[in-house]
Amino acid sequence: MAQPNYGFAKRQRELAKKQKKEEKRRRKEAENAPPGGDGAPDQPAADQQQNDVPQQ
Repeated sequence: MAQPNYGFAKRQRELAKKQKKEEKRRRKEAENAPPGGDGAPDQPAADQQQNDVPQQ
C-alpha cells in the first residue's frame, strides 16, 4: 500500500492559504481605492524616497 506524501499535502495547503490571503488583500485594496481611480498609487514608495534627494 502506498504511503501518503504529507510534505506534498502540506505544501498544497500552504499554497491555497497564500492564494486566499492574496485575494483577500486585493479585495480590500479595491474597496479602499478612491472611486474612479485604477487603485494603483502614482509612484511607488521607493521612487518617492529617491525624489527627496536634490538633483545637481
